[in-house]
Amino acid sequence: MTGSNSTQESGAPALATSRRSRRGPIIGAIFLMATSAIGPGFITQTATFTATLGAAFAFAILLSILIDFAVQMNVWRLITVTGKRAGDLANSAVPFSGHVLTVLIVVGGLAFNIGNIAGGGLGLNALLGLDPKVGGLLTAVLAIAIFLFKRAGTVVDRVVVVLGVGMIVMTVVVAVISAPPVGDAFRQTFVPDTVNFATITTIVGGTVGGYITYAGAHRYLDSGQTGVEHVRDVHRASVTGILVTGLMRYVLFLAVLGVVASGVVLDLSGQAANPAGQAFGAVLGDAGIRIFGAIFWAASITSVIGAAYTSSTFLSTFSRRLAGGWPLQLTTVAFIVVSLIVYLAIGTAPAALLVFVGGFNGLILPIGMTVFLYIGWFRQRDVLGGYAYPKWLLVVGTIALAISYYMASRSIGPVFDFLSA
Repeated sequence: MTGSNSTQESGAPALATSRRSRRGPIIGAIFLMATSAIGPGFITQTATFTATLGAAFAFAILLSILIDFAVQMNVWRLITVTGKRAGDLANSAVPFSGHVLTVLIVVGGLAFNIGNIAGGGLGLNALLGLDPKVGGLLTAVLAIAIFLFKRAGTVVDRVVVVLGVGMIVMTVVVAVISAPPVGDAFRQTFVPDTVNFATITTIVGGTVGGYITYAGAHRYLDSGQTGVEHVRDVHRASVTGILVTGLMRYVLFLAVLGVVASGVVLDLSGQAANPAGQAFGAVLGDAGIRIFGAIFWAASITSVIGAAYTSSTFLSTFSRRLAGGWPLQLTTVAFIVVSLIVYLAIGTAPAALLVFVGGFNGLILPIGMTVFLYIGWFRQRDVLGGYAYPKWLLVVGTIALAISYYMASRSIGPVFDFLSA
């Protein structure tokens, strides 16, 4: 009996350590998904479109949350049930479709990451007065340092959680002080005065599209909790991530709406326009601009991390040697370096670029989802190993896919027009 008790006692700490080691990647996955969706692009898009559409923009926020729910619930479940990353999973159902998806995700992720680094420059400019390109350089260098750390996965999880919580708290404070017309916002969330498809496609792309679709699910794989037996845990984690992102989106919208409704006119015309910074400055003066800078920089560096990591995980579709460890970390660093070089070389204004990349990723979104829903509908027996996939998830996913295709078809021209705005 003594030996048995000794074994149980010595096993208890090991079990607790094992649970903590699994919990870290799960929480990291939730916040990686959330902070990737709440990047500098989304913040800039929210300020820009709230200034032009007012409370009617709430409808676009609602639609983005609903599409986010339909997309993420399906993606997280399919990836974690099979234990395969998105590119490999797509290839197992439609040969070479994973390679096509990888190219699209990497190209879209590169475009997004250029915008993320640009956002880091804008954030440090507002926070510390640094030149935007110097700020972008410092943001990229810090992200590279994180991935060069020996235990990069643990560092990434902690960074995105701390910065994610900080972003939410600071934005809630500004939203309360700006005193937005909550009643009008609530009404137009469901019955908008106007509907703009290019706007909706851009905000959906900036919060759901491209690499963002797969960021949380790919990180969740690192928890080791894959397979049918962990479906309930996957469901809980994905719903939590969606709720966190939805809360942040709406609170940020209310913060800017309060400024716009008070009669403040945000300047959207200049090539270096920074509408979100103007909105925060209108609420709290110089302190508001500093707070905006902190939020914007936090959103930027966490999105740099999310875009680089997720895009790099797709490259294992071409070479299994890039699936993990140092090869994955060095590939992620290379991705950030390329994004930085392009950002420093281009002349496109950061704000215009941040709006464009969201729309671009919104055009990519339906392609990957088509393959995933095909697997859910028709390949349960072989690809999913006989797992009976929930019909309700497939129905809501298909509805979201149809909406995404419709919006993309209506928005291709206007989305690319954002670059010349």
